[in-house]
Amino acid sequence: MNGSFPQGGFGFGSGDRSGGPLGGIWEAMEQLRTQFEQRTGSPRMARGDVRAAVISLLAERPMHGYQIITEIADRSGGAWKPSAGSVYPTLQQLADEGLITAEEQGGRKTYSLTDAGITASEEAAAKPAPWESAGARPTSHVGALPKAGMELASATAQLARTGSPEQVEAGVEILEDARRRLYAILAEG
Repeated sequence: MNGSFPQGGFGFGSGDRSGGPLGGIWEAMEQLRTQFEQRTGSPRMARGDVRAAVISLLAERPMHGYQIITEIADRSGGAWKPSAGSVYPTLQQLADEGLITAEEQGGRKTYSLTDAGITASEEAAAKPAPWESAGARPTSHVGALPKAGMELASATAQLARTGSPEQVEAGVEILEDARRRLYAILAEG
């Protein structure tokens, strides 16, 4: 996004996503979403962080895979939520290495450390847990901004679809004021 809305504004009125009168707003929303995703995607954790996190968590108590994923997300304040595609292969690798065992409980595999896994967790305990550094990643401080921007874009699209001409005009004034105020914040710094 180049810092401005599409030429011709948002194209308020009735229409569709394919370029009708509302095509401009859908294009602006897509540009906004793309820019936020590029700048604020999930932090890329270092190689081995999933492994260290799994061992660290299992040192506290046995868990199943989904619990591990949610526990990492909770402890990182939402800055890092590893995918199942990274956690489950790590669990399998740790089992293959004899560091963890899996026990079927209630239709789920619950993982726990073996004696060798406990030794590995004690060695890793001297280092900070991987989720502690996830919140310190450069993009983590802007996590609320993309969410607020997308919520604003969604409300704008709803107003464009269903608002009266007077409501749309009021919405345009609010958006223009918000844009000016955002640039004023940048000018202060």
